Amino acid sequence: MHDDGRVLADVVEYLICPVCGQPLAQDDRGLRCPDRHSFDVARQGYANLLPGNARPGTADTPEMVRARDAFLTAGHFAPMAQALAHLVSTSLAKTSARHGCLLDAGAGTGYYLSTVLDEPDLHKTSGLALDISKHAARRAARAHARIGAIVADLWRPLPVADGAALAILNVFAPRNAGEFHRVLHPDGPLIVVTPSSRHMGPLVDALGLLKVDDQKAERTDATLADHFDLVSREELEFEASLAHEEILTLVGMGPSAHHISPDTLADRLSALPDPHPVPLSFVLSRFRRKPLPEAPVPTAQAQPAEHPQA
Repeated sequence: MHDDGRVLADVVEYLICPVCGQPLAQDDRGLRCPDRHSFDVARQGYANLLPGNARPGTADTPEMVRARDAFLTAGHFAPMAQALAHLVSTSLAKTSARHGCLLDAGAGTGYYLSTVLDEPDLHKTSGLALDISKHAARRAARAHARIGAIVADLWRPLPVADGAALAILNVFAPRNAGEFHRVLHPDGPLIVVTPSSRHMGPLVDALGLLKVDDQKAERTDATLADHFDLVSREELEFEASLAHEEILTLVGMGPSAHHISPDTLADRLSALPDPHPVPLSFVLSRFRRKPLPEAPVPTAQAQPAEHPQA
């Protein structure tokens, strides 16, 4: 835990300027590049590297971040976070990647990245948390002594150097396949966590929530197929006893929050037992970066005719 931007010194070598793409360096005033583009480090320990024309309209609000933090730190997703940490650790042990950071793309409060960094084999590794919400980045910056938190948009070019990530974590977050490919070490894993079609079980129909279709894993593969190959996939399912307020938070953490009003949700939930058993089901997928295609070998150009015809 910390309350300033010093931990960014551990990850600044992996950052690039979002304006010109040159390396960033840290000084007493913040982050700067050779072209003098500058970015302040907030007193809470994170830096905002969103371009000036960015509009973080989908970013989590302070209330959403507080609710997520309370839900996750209560341990409801702990089995999944521990399985993720083990998968990252064992995957890295099989690679040649040695120098770099662990990149959590869409890190939220930093809960998952913090759990991964606590793996014994990763005790010297730094984590880089990217999220479009400054409120989430503020939490992530304080989640672990080795996390550097950055406000960034996953749909834009990432402010991360080529090949800087030993591994990329992507938990319930957007996937920018081209940028993930660029910033990931050639031998590093991309670990994606998505809900399975059984996630939240009977609550989906009882509360009128959006369903996760049976082809979600295949659709995830398709969005990454030009840049990554699937290496392994495992499903993890367990049950949690959740109070109504915790169920409201869980629903608010997913896309159903945008499709059902809070009053309607609360009314439907009131008909259910409190607390209520809730099945939690996840798919953990490991992908391997496809090699870049070799550049074509230049061929001799034919000489133009002295008098080309029109």
